Amino acid sequence: MFRSRIVVTALVALVPALVGPVRSDAQTPPPPLMPIALAGDADRGLVLAQTCAGCHGIPSAFNANPVYHVPKLGGQNADYIEVALQGYRRGTRGHATMQAQASSLTDQDIADVAAYFAGIEGEPGAGRMSASPAQIEAGREKAATCVACHGAEGVAGAPQWPNLAGQHESYLIESLEQYKNGSRVDLVMNPLIAPLDDASLEELAAFFSAQAHLHNTDNAD
Repeated sequence: MFRSRIVVTALVALVPALVGPVRSDAQTPPPPLMPIALAGDADRGLVLAQTCAGCHGIPSAFNANPVYHVPKLGGQNADYIEVALQGYRRGTRGHATMQAQASSLTDQDIADVAAYFAGIEGEPGAGRMSASPAQIEAGREKAATCVACHGAEGVAGAPQWPNLAGQHESYLIESLEQYKNGSRVDLVMNPLIAPLDDASLEELAAFFSAQAHLHNTDNAD
């Protein structure tokens, strides 16, 4: 946990250099969310996660509007899942269904659900994708900026950051677009993604999706 806080502090300190002076009329972003300081109970999380199975338990499941593959959660970092669920609960992640689901969760519920999904074992694999080899290689070059948090191949260096390797391409594109348009709020990600064009977002998503790591949760007990 102490190491994670150091990483956040260092990255937050870089933001002014990345974006320049902050305008006086700019809306101040909310403070970064941190992992929950509670031990997660994976068995209780299994019970709570039954409401998640209708989407996250089906490998080919799509979000309806906009259309993208529902993200893999098997093997995702528990700290990151906690941060993500808090973001939906706080409303800084823009997805109506997830906001509704997370709004009723206590901190202990979030810790338990995160422990369950992080503890699921499965076969690591690439995400569903349609990118060309050229896009994947272009994304590899652009991903150099992401290494500090997400690792050289998309396996995060600190547990509060998400593993991107093996995530579905369409979900990664949607997530990056949300950081770009501000519907997903993050003090670090928003200024990093804002200057990127659509082609760059697609290339980054292609590279990370092509790396085998995360796995589906459809066969989880």
